[in-house]
Amino acid sequence: MSWLWRLLVISAAAFVGTLLVALGLVASDRPIADPRAPAGEGLDFAAMTGRDQAGPPHPVGSYATRDGGELALRRYPTSRRDRPLVVMLHGSGWYGLEFDPLARRLAAAGLADVVVPDLRGHGPFTKTRGDVAYVGQMEDDIADLIAAERRPGQKVVLLGHSSGGGLAIRFAGGEYRDEIDGEILLAPYLKYDAPTARPNSGGWTRVLTRRIIGLSILDGFGIHALDGLTVVQLRFPAAVLDGPLGANATRNYSWRLQQTYAPRPDYLADVARLPRFLLLAGTEDEAFVAGAYQPTMSAVTDKGSYKLIPGVGHLGIVDDPRSFDAIKAFLENGL
Repeated sequence: MSWLWRLLVISAAAFVGTLLVALGLVASDRPIADPRAPAGEGLDFAAMTGRDQAGPPHPVGSYATRDGGELALRRYPTSRRDRPLVVMLHGSGWYGLEFDPLARRLAAAGLADVVVPDLRGHGPFTKTRGDVAYVGQMEDDIADLIAAERRPGQKVVLLGHSSGGGLAIRFAGGEYRDEIDGEILLAPYLKYDAPTARPNSGGWTRVLTRRIIGLSILDGFGIHALDGLTVVQLRFPAAVLDGPLGANATRNYSWRLQQTYAPRPDYLADVARLPRFLLLAGTEDEAFVAGAYQPTMSAVTDKGSYKLIPGVGHLGIVDDPRSFDAIKAFLENGL
């Protein structure tokens, strides 16, 4: 046997062996049927339960996406023609209704035209719950939304909470960076090993780590057939799942959706490309280390303003009156 033939055999054996290891990792880590959080664990939903709407149900429209489909959209226009378009990106597991009180208030105050999509894979109208077609599809969806809703010459601000904040950072780091003029980040997700991270996001997530490692290996070989498998489960409390809107919760995320709904692996490269931004976080945030945002992000950009709000948790940051005051000041003076 020639040396070339030996090398080919060894290489083929190594390749097959690596694939078998990857498949074994994927198969050995499976989702559970009911990952809900026991009472007292995970995120504190008291700030959101029972207050998802600040008035009568808001009309739900839609907008067209480049794949020929439509995604749900709530529009909150203001009569002032000189105000920016604010696109709100909701956090993991829930949908656009998260922002209903804040969106109504911003529009009523004449601060912005507000649009709130149900991100792909989320909400009561989705056809692909917990999944997308490819990594980056949410960025394409946001670009399609901006193109459809922005008036000529109108500035655009992305406002994202939690994973929606991570998606806003990802958007700034990608090909559509020039489509936005500012960002408002509410306790954004950066990366699982960023200084801001807590284990399993403070008990909010159940991460299938071995499966993620296996799928990462397969993706490295260009094999994407299993990218639709669940890799993260979200631990909603019973009070939400058994409530009137519980059926709308998205409890499992595929590999490709999880990759799409966060900054890229080099998250600081995405952070460095942010436009002028405001970052708000509560000092009692259960999911992330609020005090670590400024030292982490200011190391690569000087375009941010940071405000920690005392006594507020991860979900409470959205509706806290002090958040509204800071957002108002940014929209009036920060762009």
